[in-house]
Amino acid sequence: MHTSIRTSRFGRALAAASLCALLAQPALAVEVGGVKLDDTVQLASQELKLNGAGVRYKIVFKVYTIALYLPEKKTQLADILALPGPRRLEIVMLRDISSQDLGKSFTEGLNRSSDQTDRTRLLNHTMQFGAMFEMVPGLKKGDMLTVDWLPEEGTLCRLNGKQIGEKVPDLAFYNALLKIWIGAHPADTQLRAHLLGEVT
Repeated sequence: MHTSIRTSRFGRALAAASLCALLAQPALAVEVGGVKLDDTVQLASQELKLNGAGVRYKIVFKVYTIALYLPEKKTQLADILALPGPRRLEIVMLRDISSQDLGKSFTEGLNRSSDQTDRTRLLNHTMQFGAMFEMVPGLKKGDMLTVDWLPEEGTLCRLNGKQIGEKVPDLAFYNALLKIWIGAHPADTQLRAHLLGEVT
């Protein structure tokens, strides 16, 4: 009987130790397109949650995995645009691409997802953003591009953790960038659903 009690206690202790070890591991929410994405990230002294993620395809080829991080999870565009605090788009390349092609894709996306009034008002910011890609010779498979909104600072882009270009101060510009993927005329409707957390 004593042996049984000791075995039971040992089993409970082992289970508790296993649980503690599991909780101590970094939380990886999902693997998308072969890219492991953290469940949360820290930005501007705030924890952001993974809202959704998906793969951008060009015809049948995987181009990049993209993830959207927000202060709290939302499924509607209007709610996301109204959120205070920082936000992050994280793009991990799944194939090599020239900086010109990536810059062109951003510009075309902005033109498609924004109305004429916004395009005119944000033209200087769009040109500044496009010029940023001229500083980068190209992006390789595995490269990570983060596009962050930092309140009171602006839109900040980093390639593999290194800042590229200058910050773009207008929140309306960052919202226009978000609309490329989650607006009324997204680059990919299935990808939009993934980023909004409508499908997993």
